[in-house]
This record gives sequence, C-alpha cells and structure tokens, in this order.
Amino acid sequence: MILINRFSHVQKVENAFTSTNVRWFSAITNGASDTRQSGRLRVLVDMDGVLADFEGGFLKKFRAKFPNDPYISLEDRRGFWVSTQYGHLRSDLCEKAISIWESQNFFMELDPLPGAVEAVQQMSRFQNTDVFICTSPIKMYKHCPYEKYAWVDKHLGSEFLEQIILTRDKTVVSADLLIDDRPDITGAESHPTWEHILFSACHNKHQQLNHPIRRLHSWSDNWRALLDSKQQ
Repeated sequence: MILINRFSHVQKVENAFTSTNVRWFSAITNGASDTRQSGRLRVLVDMDGVLADFEGGFLKKFRAKFPNDPYISLEDRRGFWVSTQYGHLRSDLCEKAISIWESQNFFMELDPLPGAVEAVQQMSRFQNTDVFICTSPIKMYKHCPYEKYAWVDKHLGSEFLEQIILTRDKTVVSADLLIDDRPDITGAESHPTWEHILFSACHNKHQQLNHPIRRLHSWSDNWRALLDSKQQ
C-alpha cells in the first residue's frame, strides 16, 4: 500500500509539472496589465515562511540533530538567510544549518502557518481571482521540488497542484500581488509587475519598511483589504 501511495504521489507530481510548464509560460508572457484588462486579479503566494513554517521546522530539526550546538531562537532571528546568521554565530554552523533543509522530508514535514491554508483556500474562491503558489526551490534539488508538491497536495488539495510555480526568479512572473516574507526580491526584471506585500516573519518583523511597501502581519490580518485595493 505504501508503494502504491508513493507511486500515486509521483504520478501527481509528474502530471503537475507538465501542467505547470504551460501555466508558467502563460504567467511570464501575459503581463499583469493583461489580467487587469480581463478583469481578473492574479495573486502569487510564497510558500516557505508564508504558508509553511520554515523557521519553526528548521529550529526543531536543527536542535534534534545537533543537540550540543548553539542555536538561534526565533526571537533572535535577523536577516532572511538562516545559514548566514548561524555562520556568524560559529563558522561551522553555516553548513550544519544548510544540511537541515537539504535533508529528506524537511519540506514535506513543515507545519502550515496558522490560518494560511484557510486564507489561500478562501482567496482562491474569490470572484475573478487567480491564486498561484510561487516558490523558489533550493539548488540541492534531490528532495525539495517533489516535497513542495507533496506539501501542497496534503494541505491544500490536489486541485492546487495546477497552481504551483517553481522559479528561482520571481521577478519574471507577472501578477498583481506577491505575498512573500523575503524583504529584498531581485532578479532579471528590475520593475516586476506585481506589488510586493511583505509577510511578517521572525527574521523581518523588526525591519522598517520604505513607502510604499505594505506588510501583512499574519493570516489573521486583513488580507482581503489588500486584494480589494488592487481591484479598485
């Protein structure tokens, strides 16, 4: 039964990759202005740190694997790159940190952030609104891409497998909004079509934002108002 279930998951991922390639091409070639002309709103939602609890999952597994090493509490996290801060704490901790998210089942076993699943499901049912999960896989790709698909399948349902965009450069994806916890999103496009909404996380909550960047403090915050503001 385990083998059958695993095979079924692999088939879903393969089918989803094929469909995603088509949607990915469409997302690049059709600008946000096209979505506005059609009366549809396109929203990109990041995965790690926005839907899935990357920071909490990392800390739990780091402490379990390296119980005698120092660690950084969530309250003391600063800066987007976990490995950089751990490397400053002690040089060998950088590679140890990286080994956590490169390990099998790391991404698959992340817990959803409070309210994330419900919010995205509600958002996807909004009239004239298209919601995509836009996430950057790590370069050590042995486990990460499959596990991201499996996470979405488990928590959001198989219908959301059609709504996944995997990319290392989010600036080339056209949309109206990008909800993401990374403060500095750069890439090939110096002026992306989307408005970046910074999702609050332990590593960025102390950061002062420059106008006109807006912040979504959590999924209990009024995310509906952000969508409404783009539809007016």
